[in-house]
Parts: sequence; structure tokens; C-alpha cells
Amino acid sequence: MGGAAVEDASSEDALESAAADNELVKFVNKVIIDAHQQNASDIHIEPMPGNLKTGIRFRIDGALLPYIEVPANFRQAMVTRLKIMSELDISERRRPQDGKIKFRKYGPLDIELRVATIPSAGRVEDVVLRILSAGAPIPLSQLGLTPQNRAQVEKTVAKPHGLFYVCGPTGSGKTTTLHSILSHLNRPESKIWTVEDPVEITQKGLRQVQINKKAGIDFAMVMRAFLRADPDIIMVGESRDQETMAMGVEASLTGHLVFSTLHTNSAPESITRLLDMGMDPFNFADALLGVLAQRLTKKLCACKAPYVPDEAALQAFVAEYAQELSHAKAWRLDRQGETDRLLNHWREAHGQGGELRWYRAVGCEACKQTGYRGRIGLHELLVVDEAIKQLVQQRARVADIFAAAVQAGMHTLKMDGMEKVLLGLTDMAMVRAVCIR
Repeated sequence: MGGAAVEDASSEDALESAAADNELVKFVNKVIIDAHQQNASDIHIEPMPGNLKTGIRFRIDGALLPYIEVPANFRQAMVTRLKIMSELDISERRRPQDGKIKFRKYGPLDIELRVATIPSAGRVEDVVLRILSAGAPIPLSQLGLTPQNRAQVEKTVAKPHGLFYVCGPTGSGKTTTLHSILSHLNRPESKIWTVEDPVEITQKGLRQVQINKKAGIDFAMVMRAFLRADPDIIMVGESRDQETMAMGVEASLTGHLVFSTLHTNSAPESITRLLDMGMDPFNFADALLGVLAQRLTKKLCACKAPYVPDEAALQAFVAEYAQELSHAKAWRLDRQGETDRLLNHWREAHGQGGELRWYRAVGCEACKQTGYRGRIGLHELLVVDEAIKQLVQQRARVADIFAAAVQAGMHTLKMDGMEKVLLGLTDMAMVRAVCIR
């Protein structure tokens, strides 16, 4: 960064030649390689107006961490270099642009990056790069599902036709989970079609289609094509509109297994959201197999330290667990017998010598002194039974569907997180951070 720099007011030709400068090219490649090596999911390039430095931050395990600051006079050449790599219009600086970088053309890694440029205050442009998780899907056994949830997922998706949704906010691992399920179902005798925007994970045996809005290829259009292409299993990257959802229901009722994702907070909420979007309650109730809600929370690093919680901490823990059940009228907080029974069950299942052990974050070189490294999934699996089918047909409230699901054995996201605290995988601070009601 000590060499000659290019000012923002330079001509396009000067900017393009600066963007092709060998040192700058090496620097941009190094940023991407470092981000990949540190398991970052996103790279944020944040220029400041005037002579202030440009900040670069990496999102690692859901949190943004500072990486480096670049002198102001390099910011435009750096943004131009990224635009050239993602084949965007370098002269367009007033409107947001989207593109993709196939990094193997420029560096030693075979990865893809999704690029978004956004003009921000002070006549500068921010760039956010999402590192797409290329390669093989994670096996179902490594998703962090509890044994009970995993057995129920496998039983539910083994059915020959129906609808199965995975829901959660952006970046909660919905696509990863769906690909793990498809990998579990991927057999030579089955035809599996997927439509995604973009195709992030590729699998042998799957026929995958990518959305291309410029060419007029959207989810609904591809779904119509799939129904004429003799599928057994269909995976729709996202159910965004009523037409796509209606086609999903139609496909499931005509003998196909259909998977999709939704941006909702909980499994029962997904059902009412779909009904609000115009689904016929009777067809939808017949088609729906289940809904899996999920979140990602930080996992304790191997440097964690065990400790034995005192009686007051255990009683508070049980009370918090019971609070989740109390919404479903499945538990009364004043029942001491219930509390003791639950504590005894946990001591048998997770205790060492009759004592429960929890773990606290410590911090070491590997986790950059944070105490947390990697993430683990929290899951809420609603399996549709006769009682829930009737509630869907009656357009019941979320609270009623939630109560029926918990009564039938569903663990809420927070309950699942608390089970993972007992297993020593995470701590309550991290569980509460992602399970706020």
C-alpha cells in the first residue's frame, strides 16, 4: 500500500489500469483467501468519505470482526477491481449492482463469491461479498439434530409425497439443512430437481437449476417446468410468492415430495403465514408433512471449563425451561414433582456421577480469546399429525397450533438450545441471544 495511489476523481481508464496493478490484485486476492481460511461467511468493504480510511471486516460465526484498514486513495481502485472480477459496470456508481466472482480464474481457491455493491453517503461505494459454501453437503448426522429430532426428520422425509419446510432468518443454514436431507434421500432410483438462487451446494445425482431474472427464469416458471419433467423430489430454494407456494402444494398432492424454505420465526408461525398468503386450508393440511425451524448459535471452543451449577442455578434453569412449556398448557410451574422429575431425567441422561456439569467460555489462541469457535444448530421440529391437520383446516391461531405441537412432543428452539447446554456444546447466554421471543 506504499506505492502510488489513484484519486477518486480519476478517469475510468486510469481507474481500470490502477485496478489491474499487480500489488492491488495481490491484495484483493489475499483478502479473499484470508477470509476463506478464517471460515468467514461475508467480507464487508466499508469506505469512508474524504480522507478517512476504508475498513474491511469479516463475518465469522455470525459476528463482524475487523480485518484491516486501507488508505483512502486506494478505495476506488479496490472497488473497481472487485467490479471487474464480478463482471459489473465499472462506470455505474450511482445504483446498486449484483454479481458473482468465480475465484478460480483469479486465485488458487475453487470458490464462488456473491457480490453486492451499494452507493453510500459521501459518493463512495460499499461492497459486500458472500462466500458461497461450495462442495459436498454436510451429512444429516452432523447437523446437530438431537437423536429424537433426527429420527423424526428421517421418518417424515421417508414419505413418498408431501410438503416439508425449513424456516428461519437469512443465514441460519436453511439451504445447508435441505441439502443434507436431499443427500440422505439421493438414490439412483429417484429423480431430484432443485431450483435455487443461486446454486450454492452441488451434489452428484441432483439436477439443479439456477434462477436468472434477466432471462425471465423465476421460481414459478421453473416449478411449472419441473412438473412436466417426471420428478420424484423437488426442492424450491425459496417460497416467495403465492403462485410458487400453490404449485408446491399441487406437486405434493400429485405424488411428489416437495422441500422449500421460508423466512419465519417459528414452526407454528410458518403454517399461519402460508395460510395468510392464500393457501387453501384443506389441500394445505393434506399436503403438509412438517416444518423445521432453525437458528445458528455460537459453539463453545475446546478450551471451555467445566463447573457444577448450584441448586439455585438449576431451579432457575428448570423454571426457564418450564416457561416454554407453560405457553402450551403442558406444564404448571407450581408442580414441584414435575421439576424434580425433569432434573432427575437430566441427571440420568447428561450427568457425571449423578451431577450435572455445565461449561463456561474461557478463551485461547484458536478462538481469538472469545471462548467460542464454530456454530451449532438449534431446531424446532413440528411434525403434522391429525390434531394439527384439524387446526390448519380451521385456520387456528399460532398459539393453538403451538400448544398442540408441544403437547405432541415438539421441543421449542429454546428447549433444544437448553438441551445443548446440558450436553456442554454451548451456554445459556448464546441460546438466549438467538431465541428471544
